Amino acid sequence: MPMLMMTNLSVKKSNGTKLFSDRFAFGVATLPEIMAAASEDIVKMLRQRRMIASGKVIDGLASHVNPAELLNLAPKVNFDKGFLTEEILAKLIELYDQSKPKENTAITTKTAINNTATDLGRVIAPILPPEPLDIEFRNNLPDWDEADYSCLATDAPSDIKIHYDITGKSTTEGKMNDITACFSDRLNKIRDMIVKNSKLPRRPTEVSRLLREVHRYQGYENKAVAIGLVNEPRYTKNGHLMWSLEDETGEMNCLLTKRQGDDRDRFQEQIIEAGLMPDDVLGVSGTFSQNGDIFYVDDLHFPMKERHEKAVSPYGISVAFLSDVHVGSKTFLEAQWHKMVRWFHTDPLAKTVKYLILSGDCVDGVGIYPGQDKELSIPDLFAQYTEFARLLELLPDWVECLMLPGNHDAVRPAEPQPTFEKDIQQDYNTTTFVGNPCDFSLHGVRVLSYHGKSIDDFVAGLKTVTYADPVEAMRQMLRRRHLAPQWGGKTPLSPEPEDGLVINEVPDIFVTGHVHGHACVDFKGTTLVCSSTWQDQTSYQRMLGFQPKPCMLTIVNLASHATTSIPFV
Repeated sequence: MPMLMMTNLSVKKSNGTKLFSDRFAFGVATLPEIMAAASEDIVKMLRQRRMIASGKVIDGLASHVNPAELLNLAPKVNFDKGFLTEEILAKLIELYDQSKPKENTAITTKTAINNTATDLGRVIAPILPPEPLDIEFRNNLPDWDEADYSCLATDAPSDIKIHYDITGKSTTEGKMNDITACFSDRLNKIRDMIVKNSKLPRRPTEVSRLLREVHRYQGYENKAVAIGLVNEPRYTKNGHLMWSLEDETGEMNCLLTKRQGDDRDRFQEQIIEAGLMPDDVLGVSGTFSQNGDIFYVDDLHFPMKERHEKAVSPYGISVAFLSDVHVGSKTFLEAQWHKMVRWFHTDPLAKTVKYLILSGDCVDGVGIYPGQDKELSIPDLFAQYTEFARLLELLPDWVECLMLPGNHDAVRPAEPQPTFEKDIQQDYNTTTFVGNPCDFSLHGVRVLSYHGKSIDDFVAGLKTVTYADPVEAMRQMLRRRHLAPQWGGKTPLSPEPEDGLVINEVPDIFVTGHVHGHACVDFKGTTLVCSSTWQDQTSYQRMLGFQPKPCMLTIVNLASHATTSIPFV
């Protein structure tokens, strides 16, 4: 972190897309559509048995006359759980064939693949009549109240108002002056928030003045208050928390001690347990040591106010959230995507969804990490975006998409990130392209959408944040009123004269992605949405033992703020 004191500071979809919904409505589905539906059931069977498989193996199972019985034979070939390979599948098919009469032998994987182009009359999976809507239980979740989702999407006009987007406004040259200006802007903005929202015992004083008047602030009678940037947070041998606090005028050493007995403070215990992020902006109040070299912190002051009151829309329409689709990857869950598309065309709740927010990494990209080319089903970057545009076209006409980039997308890696180039946008119709992050309103309801790359820094920097609970990182961002405070960490930052990662206004809905988890909770009046991925477990995640939570569509109503999550696994 730089030393501040050095410078003193909508085109509608084509009619052809309607054909997709009509085909399912009347039971007329093509072979690929039937195969996709069969594959969904196979993935579910595999998950129940704690198995995973490649797309080719899934297709082979889908083509089998009795895949469930086939999988039940797994223990007989010394396979219990894990990665189901083509070799193991071949052994299962051979074992199954040996146990059945000749006329009922299974279609092998190779035969099934060869027959798909010619044997169009063969039933690969039964087409069942649609089940009647269960009023007490829908989509494997408790029933939603129609009063909470009171308006059809087609009955409301489009109303998207962008408050902040870096696109077309980036002016930095990456020089020292730009870095200093960025941190000065951050400090000034968040300092004002702390003064406004925290209960400071007195007005804050510049650090240089406090250091000159140390004798005035020794003992408990006269507390000093300062606001600045955190440098080098660390723990002492006794478990106390130390850091230096810097503003435009100077720097002082701070110490937050662990307290015992009746003197314990729960909030301070939480801070000591979690730690501080480098380059946090916070306020401290306390007194100096006898020789003036240490500032003993009695209280910490963060910029977030105690409670936020949500705005409500005059229309009872809904917004849906997903992220990290990773089209182009071999682990993209295309069958589950088509299952979601069918839900959009048929479910009553789906007809209230006016907007779909796509929070980055919609494609897998090219050259993002070493060896990625081996895991791509679409090796061309522009072909990945074209394919994703085709998948979005399958959604009904009433759904408007808002799409921002992530760290896998074809934009600069440094945040805030501008939106996609025109060459990429040209394949999309009803999609609004914005940068990352983006602060916008839908019918008066404020939404902050951020891909979430800095969650990596919060996991590394705070002891209480884990990938298993990414929502805690979102809480910490709101407490700090900043999306990515650490300079020089895992998240590359662009030093703009105005720090675009400061949370200037508390959002009604705050949404991230990136970590392939899923959650939807309330935090001090703000709805936190960790958007689900549409990518299965990757080889890297499997190596780390990380299990994603894919194919969960989160829905929030803009009038009632009721929430629900629809599973498509």
